[in-house]
Amino acid sequence: MTAAKPPLTYRDAGVDIDAGNALVDRIKPLVKRSFRPEVMGGLGGFGALFDLSGKYREPVLVSGTDGVGTKLKLAQQWQRHDSIGIDLVGMCVNDVLVQGAEPLFFLDYFATGKLDVDTTAQVVGGIAEGCVRAGCALIGGETAEMPDMYGVGEYDLAGFCVAAVEKSKLLDGSAVRAGDVLLGIDSSGPHSNGYSLVRRVLERSGAAPDLMLDSTRLDDALMAPTTIYVKPVLALLAAHAPHAMAHITGGGLEENIIRVVPEGLGIEVDAGSWTLPPVFDWLQREGGISDREMWRTFNCGIGFVVITTAEDSSAIQQTLAAQGLRSRPIGQVVTASADNRVRIG
Repeated sequence: MTAAKPPLTYRDAGVDIDAGNALVDRIKPLVKRSFRPEVMGGLGGFGALFDLSGKYREPVLVSGTDGVGTKLKLAQQWQRHDSIGIDLVGMCVNDVLVQGAEPLFFLDYFATGKLDVDTTAQVVGGIAEGCVRAGCALIGGETAEMPDMYGVGEYDLAGFCVAAVEKSKLLDGSAVRAGDVLLGIDSSGPHSNGYSLVRRVLERSGAAPDLMLDSTRLDDALMAPTTIYVKPVLALLAAHAPHAMAHITGGGLEENIIRVVPEGLGIEVDAGSWTLPPVFDWLQREGGISDREMWRTFNCGIGFVVITTAEDSSAIQQTLAAQGLRSRPIGQVVTASADNRVRIG
């Protein structure tokens, strides 16, 4: 007679439901910090509810989704789990902000092989903090435990944001004209772009994480969370009418500003108008990276760009400074042929 096989449980297969429940209890107070008055209900429902009635006359919804790329590898290698969630929020909310939209709510997706409650709580805590900085609600999300899909200690992240803007105030770049000024706003570092190249430079250089770049450790410089521009830029929009804005993400300065500039126009960026921050100088030197490759890979210290008239540029700079953001003119919009729309130098 064949011996009876022992019964299997989900935990035997590598999924711990109790750990998942413990995580939900752990993150509830973190998530609640981000709630706005429009949020209906709390965590745990099948769908998240957000009441938009009464806030807009002609609302246009703007949505965005993103991840943080291979910066996750460094977060896991260096055990820097507390701020990578800020990056996740920043990459999404800064994108929708470009069109003048206010981020309303955010959802996250966290996937791992084996759920570690402490690590996951740190990551979600960072996401909640990012939402607080952006003024949007962390209204829901999904935590997936998938054995055999990820190695020990590995996890992946994705985020999704919904924003809204009055139709009459939507920024689509159509107002941009030759002679407009490009105002570059400081980044906190590489943000969440170019990290496959960053990691290759780290490997080639053999540099230790505690290497000092001026007054900042290398790991601190590389893991600095993405600047969330939402609240300062919304204050700017309440006082001024810029022609367009751009979030400097993958593709760097070369490929992102031009996305909001109409056909027939181009941009000239004066690379000497700001000093390359130490972390970018180190990456370029240690990696032997050309100027062109830097411009099309990294933000090079400029994380967000506002395009405005020359007459309004000074007032906009003052508004940004009052909100704690440093900015400077970095170039201008020019007439250009289709094959020569971007000039940096």
